[in-house]
Amino acid sequence: MNKSQEPLPVPPSERLVQIRRGIEKEGLRALPTGELALTPHPLALGSALTHPQITTDYSESQIELITGAHLDVDACLGELVEVHQQVYHTLREAGDEMLWVSSMPCGLPTDETIPLARYGSSNAGRSKSVYRMGLGHRYGRRMQMISGIHYNWSMPGVDSDQYFALIRNFRRHAFVLLYLFGSSPALCSCFVQGRAHSLQPLDAKGHTLHLPHATSLRMGRLGYQSDAQAEINVSYNGLDGYARSLHEALTKPYPAYEKLGIRNPGGEYNQLGTSLLQIENEFYGTIRPKRGVRSGERPLHALRERGVEYVEVRLMDLDPFEAVGIAPATMRMLDVFLLHCLQSDSPPDTPEEIAELKHNQHLTAERGREPGLRLQRGGRDVLLSDWAEEVLGACVPLAAALDAANGCSEYSQALAQARARVAQPETTPSARVLRAMMQQHDCSFMDFSLAQSQQARDALLAMPWMPEQQARAQAQAEESIAAQREREAADTLPFEEWRERYMAPQKLG
Repeated sequence: MNKSQEPLPVPPSERLVQIRRGIEKEGLRALPTGELALTPHPLALGSALTHPQITTDYSESQIELITGAHLDVDACLGELVEVHQQVYHTLREAGDEMLWVSSMPCGLPTDETIPLARYGSSNAGRSKSVYRMGLGHRYGRRMQMISGIHYNWSMPGVDSDQYFALIRNFRRHAFVLLYLFGSSPALCSCFVQGRAHSLQPLDAKGHTLHLPHATSLRMGRLGYQSDAQAEINVSYNGLDGYARSLHEALTKPYPAYEKLGIRNPGGEYNQLGTSLLQIENEFYGTIRPKRGVRSGERPLHALRERGVEYVEVRLMDLDPFEAVGIAPATMRMLDVFLLHCLQSDSPPDTPEEIAELKHNQHLTAERGREPGLRLQRGGRDVLLSDWAEEVLGACVPLAAALDAANGCSEYSQALAQARARVAQPETTPSARVLRAMMQQHDCSFMDFSLAQSQQARDALLAMPWMPEQQARAQAQAEESIAAQREREAADTLPFEEWRERYMAPQKLG
């Protein structure tokens, strides 16, 4: 038995029941026509700057819903459902908008017409809008309109070195999650207008583009990618090396961004800074080490000062077959998978391995269901299906331990379902999406996504919504608006002085 086949150590039950998970879920507001809603973020939902559960992501039209950290999968999902109900009831009161359930965007207007998110007149609020202006200049606004689910995960007694070991293994095996849960094999042709691509038309008119064996175009070359960021050689071998490489990207000027300048000739802001990354959140990755920040603190400073608190999984597509974008079985499989990444031996990464992992990610995103597809592993070609089954087979005792700790059988059931998908590619969400488009929606991405969006809206509006839930939601919205006003009133520095202080390299720790 080689090292990779040795049974993994299983943490004691008292630690397993202390695993915490939380969700951040993005979604575009869309019209019944399938076009992007260009209306402002609904005031009835509160302040996007200060509301703890409901904010916006890149655009005014892109809602982000946030749960707290939960010890229980069902409790986490319950909060996600309730906050969705609040949004849908508010949208129904205002008109006929709905949340788009696909990761790839609905019908988009011209790039410059996509509205940037606004957060009021406080310095912190203004900086968020300027940051988004910078993203638009750097990568185009269309790319920012892709939506997904972030899964935040922690377990007590795990230190920064162990979290980085988890991250290295996650990156090695991320192809498994892309194969199992990727749900974006097709997109609207409006998304790639004017861009080179290798997608194939699915319908006769070419309005829907796809790749026949794709799992997640969102995580492929057309998704969250950046040629500039390819220059960042981030090491995940420990907090010090990670912080150093991120520090350089946050402070080293980048010629193209220097040419753009911080302000345009009219004095309007183009971006927050001219370095390769404006702020830490601009760094794209399938998983990030995270630490809660204090008021005015930079995330990198928080990490350096207090270590890793949790990891943020960033490669999950929205599941268009689930009203809130993720199924309970998917959450349980993520728990099992992350525990496997934590408990497995995790050698240091190398530049050669990092290049292999990028290759594997793109290959799985674009061709993951292709029969006989081979990935690179330590300089050798291996079958994706064999490698995935090896990883999932090693998860069996971990799923059993989670079941025993939580008094259930759902973790083992979720793992069994995942293993079945490896053997039967046609049961994966990406295959189901394409099949539904072809069989029920005349090969149209727009028609499929619109139908699923309407179904999700109707299902959530049909659930009980009590007067006390409405009252609580309204009070929270009003409190957030008051909190935004307080922030705006408390600001004394001119924005430019505030920006210079916030962006100062010494703030990074």
